[in-house]
Amino acid sequence: MANWKQIKAEDWKENIFHLLDKEWTLITAQRNDGSSNQMTASWGGFGILWGKPVAFLFVRPERYTHLFMTDDAKISLSFFDEAHRAALAYCGKHSGREGDKSEKAGLSPVSLPNGFPTYQEARLAISLKKLFQADMREEQFVEKEMLKFYQKDGFHTVYVCEILEINGR
Repeated sequence: MANWKQIKAEDWKENIFHLLDKEWTLITAQRNDGSSNQMTASWGGFGILWGKPVAFLFVRPERYTHLFMTDDAKISLSFFDEAHRAALAYCGKHSGREGDKSEKAGLSPVSLPNGFPTYQEARLAISLKKLFQADMREEQFVEKEMLKFYQKDGFHTVYVCEILEINGR
């Protein structure tokens, strides 16, 4: 894919708080059969764990993308310029169970050179390998005030994923 430049994790200079809170991201999971689904996320994290650069993802079991987050899934985070805010909003409000969200949102799925999914319109794409997952439970919350985020839907599954590649434009 033209115009992509690989960035080493240690050289990545983005403001991660702005990326997740203000820009949002699309989490895309692609199975070995080529089927995929994406969802908009506005929280998560990045850091170092087990000697590796990692991303922390949180996906509720009710989300269709959760079904695609299998052990062999190719997982990516894609970030976009503000011009694509409506597309991310669409992907956050609609389920892939209803049809092809990327098409309806006006996004063009493509593969990175390593075969991981992203979108032609993305300005940054991060390829991930799942290392760990755990389902959150009410009794695990030390600060019970945080339970206010779970009044309507179930608890998230937490994924710790190794950052394999960062590609930017």
